[in-house]
Amino acid sequence: MSSTKFPSMKNNVSGPSGLFRAVLWLAFGLVFLGGSLAAALILQTPVGSTLLGFVKSLFAADSVQVTWYITRSAGLTSYLVLWLSVAWGLAVSSKILDRFLHRSFTYDFHQFLSLLALGFIAVHLVSLLFDRYLPYSLGQLLVPGLSAYRPLWVGVGIAAFYLILLVTVTFYLRGRIGMKAFRAIHLLSLAAYLGATLHGLLAGTDSSLPSVLLLYAGTFLSVVFLLVYWVMTRGQKQAAKNSPRRIGV
Repeated sequence: MSSTKFPSMKNNVSGPSGLFRAVLWLAFGLVFLGGSLAAALILQTPVGSTLLGFVKSLFAADSVQVTWYITRSAGLTSYLVLWLSVAWGLAVSSKILDRFLHRSFTYDFHQFLSLLALGFIAVHLVSLLFDRYLPYSLGQLLVPGLSAYRPLWVGVGIAAFYLILLVTVTFYLRGRIGMKAFRAIHLLSLAAYLGATLHGLLAGTDSSLPSVLLLYAGTFLSVVFLLVYWVMTRGQKQAAKNSPRRIGV
């Protein structure tokens, strides 16, 4: 989330060092996602199957449950990181953290959390390709509505993934698209978080567990609280800006 100007933004994107860092982060994210998908495709070839079989025998991982554990843990972890990114962005926009942390750190950490969430989502998606109980094809993972298992809510999760990807990419394009467009696109992170929550609740196999339900409830309510606080602070600032000033005589 971002609704106010960050003092560190110009330093992050202007100048040779700032531009280099932005390009480096973007390249890292694209390489990670591209590498994950390329590895998934390679592992579906005969050579990849041979390598996968060797790794399974090496680590005694030839079990139906291994990929299922990885998928579930990566899914829940990506949700938690996404929640922290959204909550952190709302806190930064509301200036809650200004008394404790410098804005250059809070903004960079928010940016890092978005990339980290994408990383765990990539692990979640790739592991589903090799699940032996209910394997997914690449098309089922990337196109909403093709999943044989709860297609609506799996599709909502895929749409949320694309929104997260869009919001994260705009971190590095804000100098080109302008801050007004950047803030408007960044609001989609709320829709992405809502989609991820619905996906987890209605398509996740762990959503019936009390601990997981408590996790979803606690994180969602915290985002609602921070969102209401953010809206109130924006309303107060706007009212103060529009109120007539007393002119001394």
